[in-house]
Amino acid sequence: MIRIIGGGLAGSEAAWQAAARGVPVALHEMRPVRTTAVHRTDRLAELVCSNSFRGVALDNAVGLLKEEMRRLDSLVMRVADASRVPAGGALAVDRERFAQGITGAIEREPLITVHRGEVPRLPTASDPASPVIVATGPLTSESLAADLTAFVGREQLYFFDAISPIVEASTIDRSKVFRASRRGRGSLGEAPGRPACGADPGEGDYLNCPMTERAELHDLDRTPFFEGCLPIEVMAHRGLDTLRFGPMKPVGLTDPRTGRRPWAVVQLRQDDVAADHFSLVGFQTQLKWGGQKRVLQLIPGLEEAEFVRFGMLHRNTYINAPAVLLPTWQTRTRSDLFIAGQVSGVEGYVESAASGLIAGRNAATLALGEAPRSLPRSTALGALAYYVSHADPRTYQPTNIAFGLIPPLDAPPRGRQARRQAMARRALADLDTWMRGNAPADRSGRDAAATAATP
Repeated sequence: MIRIIGGGLAGSEAAWQAAARGVPVALHEMRPVRTTAVHRTDRLAELVCSNSFRGVALDNAVGLLKEEMRRLDSLVMRVADASRVPAGGALAVDRERFAQGITGAIEREPLITVHRGEVPRLPTASDPASPVIVATGPLTSESLAADLTAFVGREQLYFFDAISPIVEASTIDRSKVFRASRRGRGSLGEAPGRPACGADPGEGDYLNCPMTERAELHDLDRTPFFEGCLPIEVMAHRGLDTLRFGPMKPVGLTDPRTGRRPWAVVQLRQDDVAADHFSLVGFQTQLKWGGQKRVLQLIPGLEEAEFVRFGMLHRNTYINAPAVLLPTWQTRTRSDLFIAGQVSGVEGYVESAASGLIAGRNAATLALGEAPRSLPRSTALGALAYYVSHADPRTYQPTNIAFGLIPPLDAPPRGRQARRQAMARRALADLDTWMRGNAPADRSGRDAAATAATP
């Protein structure tokens, strides 16, 4: 039996993959016995930050990563695709339907048993036939984090993360905002059974609040943040144009009322299938709730906005992956122990689930008496695993997948897009070859159980 600690994206995906290989799984999730500062439910794979899984195109590295996961029967990708909401060139999900779909699929799988309660210590080394996967995410409990720190033999690394506010759709002043996706790109056109926010299909998947003014800022504290998810006020403090070249960039957008590109823009992304809620894209913040309401209601169109959730700050924890992990997501000093998800040193929903996918497959392989396997470095999955386990540990920060992590082509075509498309074709061909030599035994009834649980 495999023990998996943590029922987030990585833990749920790992459990699904291990069960696909006929190996029983005990999945431990501490909620609701022990809650966190940001989770609201007891569902598995609850999304607490953005509802976006980022780009979908194959010439986008994360789009390639998602396609590779689909080919490996990823539960996270199956449910994300079924829970999709309009988001331009990105895959965004209705977070409630997504968590329900993951939870239902896991609970219906006969080889997976879900245990509710905290695991405060790392299980001791055991028979290789009973491996352990730690997938506790960025909000690992203090007790387990301390034990994990002692195990890796060096000071644990912490950084602080922030999440974006969510606004009630009916309180947005539509006379001051316009609907558009950057450069006219759209993903769905309309939500299932209902046009998104009453717009005609094809107008665009985001509401845009055009900005024409800038405000003075005061000094901020010295809280250490992860560079990939900075609070909006920290970015603003770095310079007047930091936001205009970041989450508030107006590139690819034209206000139809003026015929001009705004000076800056705040985008609102649909957060649920019914289009009742919109999240502020890139607006992570550490401001107090009263301050948030005052500042956010200065945004055109949000003067009377009511907020379903304000942004907040939370502790994030990860290990120094290159010093600890192998490309199989096993720890270097204990072959029966795997670490996956954000706590393993990856950044992003898709990367977290991807690490769980490979950890789950390899833990099952180990439990069956075989040697864990790495994927080809030419694939996004293999390149991510290789980088996480081989980067410089002196300067490591959690990483997203990028084409720069994948080895270049021997004879690359000219043009960035053409090169990326060629790299994607090579990656998928190499993955298909790898899969033919690593296919799990067929599990009758599995697809039916998953389909029944998918929203």
